[in-house]
Order: sequence, then C-alpha cells, then structure tokens
Amino acid sequence: MEGYCVKCKDKKEIKNANEVTMKNGRKAIKGICPTCGTGMFRILGKS
Repeated sequence: MEGYCVKCKDKKEIKNANEVTMKNGRKAIKGICPTCGTGMFRILGKS
C-alpha cells in the first residue's frame, strides 16, 4: 500500500503496514516510512 510521508514530502510504500479500524468504524492502514522511519497513516475508502 502506498501512502504520503509528510516528512519526506513524497509518496512511498508503507513498511510494516497493518490494517486498523478507527473509532468511527472506518478502515485505515498504519505503518512506517521506509526512508525516514516516520509514522504513516492512510484512510481507506468507505466500505
């Protein structure tokens, strides 16, 4: 899964990606940036 790294200011592949469910019930992907190690988060579409 690809996400946007705020620190690198570029789209990168999310490393150690885990699917999580937010409080409102929506799904998201959480992981880290392979370059700088910053936490990355991507909200998935409605489903």
